[in-house]
Amino acid sequence: MSLDIDQIALHQLVKRDENQLELVLRDTLLPATQAVEEMAEELHRVYSAKSKAYGLFNEESELADALRNCRKGQDDFLAFSRAATGRLRDELSKYPFADGGIVLFLHYRYLAVEYLLVAVLNSQSSMRVNEQLDISSTHYLDINHADIVARIDLTEWETNPESTRYLTFLRGRVGRKVADFFMDFLGASVGLDTKAQNRGLLQAVDDYCAESNLDKNERQNYRQQVYSYCNDQLQAGEEIALEDLSTELPPLGDKTFQAFTQEQGYELEEHFPADRSTLRQLTKFAGSGGGLTLNFDAMLLGERIFWDPATDTLTIKGTPPNLRDQLQRRTGSK
Repeated sequence: MSLDIDQIALHQLVKRDENQLELVLRDTLLPATQAVEEMAEELHRVYSAKSKAYGLFNEESELADALRNCRKGQDDFLAFSRAATGRLRDELSKYPFADGGIVLFLHYRYLAVEYLLVAVLNSQSSMRVNEQLDISSTHYLDINHADIVARIDLTEWETNPESTRYLTFLRGRVGRKVADFFMDFLGASVGLDTKAQNRGLLQAVDDYCAESNLDKNERQNYRQQVYSYCNDQLQAGEEIALEDLSTELPPLGDKTFQAFTQEQGYELEEHFPADRSTLRQLTKFAGSGGGLTLNFDAMLLGERIFWDPATDTLTIKGTPPNLRDQLQRRTGSK
C-alpha cells in the first residue's frame, strides 16, 4: 500500500462524569513508527471499504478556516489538531450520548492524493497469552468498528473548491445524531447524494426500457447488464462512469443510454459512487416490516409471484423446500 504519512496527531477525550469530557492533549506529533504506519494503513483500508456520505464545508466553518491557515503555514499541524479537539469536545458535550475516545488527525498521501482523516476511536479490552503462556488483559483500538470518521480530500478541496464531494463521513451506527454532531464540528453540510444518484440511474434505466417497448424478459436482461457493470465497479472500488456504462449497453432505438439521460434531464453526475443496496433493486425485490421479510429475484414477478395492488396481496406459487418443510411440520399437514 503506497500510503505516506505526512503528520499524525493523537489526543484523547476522557469522560469523567455524566456532564464532563476532559481533554488530554499531546505536546508533540506522533512519530511515524512501524506500528503507527500499520495503524494508519488499517484505518485507511477500513474507511475506504465503508459506505460513506459526501459533504462540503459551510462558509462559516471554523474547522475549514483553521485548516486553511494550517495549509498556508500560519499555524502548525499540532496546534491545529489541539484546537480542533477542543471544538470537538464542545460539540460532543451537547449530546446525552457523549462519550470519550481517542481523537486522531492523520495527514497522509495515497496514490498522489492528499488527505486529512479525522476519527474518534474507541479502545476495547481483550485477553492475550504471552510467551510464558500466561494470560493478561490488553487494550486495542477498535478500528474495524470505527463510525465517527471523516476524511477531507485536500487535493480536491484546493483544486476544485466548488466540488460537493471532497469531504466524506460515516453516518454512524447509533443513528443520525452521530452525523449531526460531527457535521457541526466540521462545519459542513451534505453534498453529493449517492443514493439519489443511484435511484436516478435506476429510474432512467426503467424509463429507457419503457420508451423502447421492451417486453418483460428483455427489460430484465437489460437491468442485469446494468447491474453487472455497476457491481464490477463496486467490487473494484471504482465509481460508476455514465459514459462507460452507456458504451457497454446496446443502444435502444436511435439514442444511447447516456444521450437519453441527458435529453430527459435526470441530472446524473458523469461519475458517482455505486450504492450497493440501491443497485440490488435492479435484480431483486426486497422489503421487511411487521414481522415479515421478503426477498426474491425480479424475474419471478408475474411467473411464480403475483401482486394484486387493489388488495396489496402477494401470491406465491411454489415455496422453497426448507420453508415448505417448516410449514408442514408446524401445521401437521403432509
